Formats: sequence, C-alpha cells, structure tokens
Amino acid sequence: MQILCLGLSHHTAPVELRERLNYSAQALEAALDRFRGRATRPARATELVILSTCNRLELYATIPDAAVQTDAQPDGLEALFAPLLDFLGETRGLGAADLNDGFYRLTGRAAIEHLGRVAAGLDSMILGEPQILGQVTGAYSVALRQGAAGPVLSALFRAAIHTGKRARAETDISRNAATISSVAVKMAEKVVGPLAARQVLVVGAGEMAELAVEALRKRGASQITVVNRTRTRAVQLAERWGARVLPFEQLGEALAAADIVLTSTDAPQAVITSDLACAALSARPTRPLVLIDIAVPRDVEPDARRLPNTHYFDIDDIEAHLNGALAERLQEVPRVEAIVAEETRAFLGWLGSLEITPLIVGLRAKAEAIRRAEVDKTLRRLPQLGEADRRQIETMTEALVNKLLHEPTLRLKTEAGLRQSSEYAAAARYLFALDD
Repeated sequence: MQILCLGLSHHTAPVELRERLNYSAQALEAALDRFRGRATRPARATELVILSTCNRLELYATIPDAAVQTDAQPDGLEALFAPLLDFLGETRGLGAADLNDGFYRLTGRAAIEHLGRVAAGLDSMILGEPQILGQVTGAYSVALRQGAAGPVLSALFRAAIHTGKRARAETDISRNAATISSVAVKMAEKVVGPLAARQVLVVGAGEMAELAVEALRKRGASQITVVNRTRTRAVQLAERWGARVLPFEQLGEALAAADIVLTSTDAPQAVITSDLACAALSARPTRPLVLIDIAVPRDVEPDARRLPNTHYFDIDDIEAHLNGALAERLQEVPRVEAIVAEETRAFLGWLGSLEITPLIVGLRAKAEAIRRAEVDKTLRRLPQLGEADRRQIETMTEALVNKLLHEPTLRLKTEAGLRQSSEYAAAARYLFALDD
C-alpha cells in the first residue's frame, strides 16, 4: 500500500493561490462525497483525507501498490500524482495552468513523517501553534464521516494525532506559543497604540475570531464589536467576552466607527470591498484604519491597502512580521522530531505488517501443503510402517519445514515497514509462486 501526500503551504505558495484552493466546510464534504463515487475518484486511489486550513492544503491518498520507483524517476512521480492534481482542479474549479507552482509531492515514509510534523506543530507558521492539531483531527473526522477515509488513512491520522498530543504533553513546543490572532493584535497595537481606548471590530465568530477576541482582551481592549452573518454565533461569542453585537447589515456603520478591524470569516469572497472601506474612511477622514485579515480566502479586497490613511495586513504579512521569542520553543524541536521519528517507525511497522504477515502465512501454508502431500505419498508406499514410525516421519518433516522457513520468516518480519519491504514481499511471492 502506497501513501501519497499532495500539498502546498505558506512555505511554498502565496495567499493568493492558497485562498483559491481553500475548501469551505461545504465544499470539502462535496469533494469527499465525489471521491466516494468510484467513477469520479482519482485513478487507483482507495482512500482520501483533505486537510484544508488558512495556511495549507494537503491531500492524503492511498493506492494499492507502489506502481512507480518514485525516487529514481521524477517523471514517474509526476504521473503518480497527476490524478490527484486533476481531482483538486475539478473540485476547486481550476485549470491545469493554475496548478503549476507551489506543490510538494511526498510518498511513503516522507508523507507519513510530514503529517506527524504537521500535527506536532513543527510545520506551522508559528512554531508549536495549538490550532493545527484540532484541524488535523477535524479533517480526519470529516473524511471518516463521508466514507473517504479507510483503514490505512484512519490508522495514519490516528498516529499523527497521537504524535501531536505527545509533542504537547512531553515537550514545551507549545508553551507560550503565539497564535496568528495574538500576533495580529500585537501588530495592530504597534500602529494605533494602547487598545483600551480604541474601537475594535471583529468580523466573524469562528475559532480564529474567538482567539482574536481573547487576545484583544488580554491586551486591554474594552470596546469590541462583533459582526457575523449568523447572529446567533456572534451573540454567543460576545456574551463569553463581554462584547457587543451588530447585525451584518450594519457592517459599513461598524467600519466607520472602528479603529481596528480584524476579519476571520469562512466567506468564499471578500466581505469588505474597497468601496465599502473607502466609504467608511470618508466618514472619519482624520482617523487611521487598521485592517487585519486573517482569513483564507481573504475577507478584505487587497486593493484596500492602497486607500489613504489605511494600514492593511493579510496572513502573509503576519508571517513576515513573526519575530517573537521562539528561543525556548526552538530548543524543543529535537525532542519533538524524536517523537515524530518514533511514531513514524511504529506506523511503518504496522503498515509493513499488512503486506508481510499475509505473505508469511501464505508461505507457511504452501510449505505445509507440500509437506503434507509428500508425507502422504511416502506413507502410502510404506504400509508396513507402524504408528511410531509414522509419527517420526511427521515430526522430522515438520522440523525440516520450520528450519527452512525460520530465517526467511525472521528477515521478512524485520523488513516490515522498512523502505524496501514491498520489493521483498513482491520478490518472495514471485519466487515461491504464491499468487499462482
């Protein structure tokens, strides 16, 4: 069984591409439902999990065999991932020209290890950030509910989630870890000064918005307004943090009153257009406006950064300003890497056993069938043998088979999960004609 990972992240692709490829919750369910229909799934893929966040998009899939010597043949690697790339383009409505850059293609151990690093917070924009573990868990849960995740990817994601939990429990990788929301709030404070007297508008009411309001309160903000399309969620968030709520229809009015606007919705297109921002600024021409957009796709039209008296930051700008105190968490990286390596080896052992265990069972079954047939043939030719002699022949032939298969069995078990286990398994099946 081969595990593939096709992905891009803030390391490899700008926000302009990430927002076009981002799956909303509804689009994600639709894509997985489409995968479940065999006529439209990528060629040979048997399982699929899609991890879609503001900073990354990764498709994890399984195919039933290695198919291509990917390390030695780059063209073979491209061919192996082409069906996944086509599926991505079809489900996001993009053509091949839009999917040329920014993607990494990982197979086998590299894909397994990468997911472990992601879940542990080692690949995040902010080292050790806590949200990614929940996002990995959520991606697996959706794929499982939609019937797209089978036994192999279920085991892989459970292993990755366990890796992430171990990293946070056994190391300090997440101690005092900043979040994107907290960094965004600090950036706003640098522009407008202390937050206590500032009017803050939060657009959105999801997890990132919750973290933003928490960060705002910790930095002294007391005048916070929440606007969200679903009023019920806005009210729940406002009640938890002592904020006020305005209906979405009053977004323009709220913009005009705000000093800082922090947006985090899951809208498929911008909710704050350049025209809307321009109208808000015209109502308060002497006051600067800070627009911080931590959503993907972006909530604020990029042209808003050109408006006078406006300070506009999107999620890539936040990454560029990340210069917090990382020294303590950086010291924990080797310990987390060791956990990832340990969990990767354990999963590879399990994965290898899926091939090796049936092979060993088949090899011993065939050897026993041959032994049984030859013993029966011999005993028919020697009818004069007594029961004791017959038992000795049985014992001797059983011992011969066990001794002959002992070393091959040990070596096959040792190879389970290692790089060439599939090749060894295929060779053994061919040499002993187990598939005939």
